Formats: sequence, structure tokens, C-alpha cells
Amino acid sequence: MPRQTDNAATFRALVLSPVKFRLFMLSRLPMAYMAGLRVSAITPALATVRVPYKYLNKNPFRSIYFACLSMAAELSTGVLCMMQVYKSVPAISMLVVRMEADFTKKSVGTIAFTCHDGAAIAAAAERTKATGEGVTVTATSIGVDESGDQVATFRFTWSLKAKRK
Repeated sequence: MPRQTDNAATFRALVLSPVKFRLFMLSRLPMAYMAGLRVSAITPALATVRVPYKYLNKNPFRSIYFACLSMAAELSTGVLCMMQVYKSVPAISMLVVRMEADFTKKSVGTIAFTCHDGAAIAAAAERTKATGEGVTVTATSIGVDESGDQVATFRFTWSLKAKRK
């Protein structure tokens, strides 16, 4: 049986493969694919997702539509959860149960959302595997523009639950 760290390394390699992850998004997350989301970094501790300002992402105010920002922020937390559930024994289900957002600056150019809550997500995954009970974890993703200014903060509460055999 492969160790969870081997599964995490395999998952990171899949996510960082431009072709494989784009095919995944095209088949499972078509709106993220169309919006141009890209995972630019993923480690056990953090994940960064970039979203560009482009025709499909814009709003009437010449900035990135908030739903596209939400997709990028959610994906930065979601890939950290997916890394923990990838080929997990027992299998773990994951679901967003809450989202909060604060917008602080107009979003133009490419926005990078980074979540640093990988350790908390890993601990929640281990807790549900050990107990079989559902666990929630809140992950924060902070979006910054190309000049380094913070444009938004998102908090996603994920529910993780080990599946019974």
C-alpha cells in the first residue's frame, strides 16, 4: 500500500503538469479552464493559483468578475484538500460548506491567490481517517495583484469525511 506522502507527491506532479491538469480542468472544472486558472505552486504547506484579467473574466467595471476571483481562491484551498484525499485509504469526501470574502482593491492584471493552510488541512484529513467522523477546516486564501497589493481575502470552510467501507 502506498504511503500518503507518496500519494501527495504524485498528486503534486499531476497538478503541476500543464497538460494533465488542463485536461482535468476541461473535463471536471470547465469554467476554471475557460477562465484561465493555473496552479503555479503547490507544496504540503501552500498552494498558489493565478487568474488573469481577460475578456471572459471581466466585469463592466474593467476588473476581474468576483466569481472568477472566487474560483481561483477556492481552487487554491481545494487543491490542498485534494492532495490529502488523493488515493487516501480510507477514501475521504470533501465539500465546501461555507465561504466568506472581503474585497479590498480593484482586481486588474493577474491575481495570485495563495493558501498557507496545508498543515491544518492535512491534520483534518488525518482526524477524519482516525475517527470516521466528519471534520471541518477553514482555509484562508489571500489574493494579490502583480504589484503585491492585496485585492481580496477568502475563507472557505471544507467538510472532510472518511467514507465507510
